[in-house]
Amino acid sequence: MTPIEQIDAPDLRRRLDAGEEIRLLDVREHPEWEICRIEGAELLPMSEIHRWQHELEPGEGPVVIYCHHGIRSLRVCAFLASQGHRGLLNLRGGIAAWRDQVDPGMAGY
Repeated sequence: MTPIEQIDAPDLRRRLDAGEEIRLLDVREHPEWEICRIEGAELLPMSEIHRWQHELEPGEGPVVIYCHHGIRSLRVCAFLASQGHRGLLNLRGGIAAWRDQVDPGMAGY
């Protein structure tokens, strides 16, 4: 199995600020989404992956996937990679790292 590539929050911020086309997928659940989210992200909960996994193009990328601390999103990345998807990046530390390293004014939980 190929290791899942990861990206840290400051690097993601730099790439977004540079105008890079990056698809952001938030795999947390609806109540978590209501507390905070990264601007431009799509909510596709891990619990509903059976419903949305076919909406992704196998060669689409880059796609950054995140959750609260990066564990669920790492699992989603591994699953999608096993289904032939490429260009997947796990946000190391999840939205908690984003809040700590990029946007300290963001609500936390």
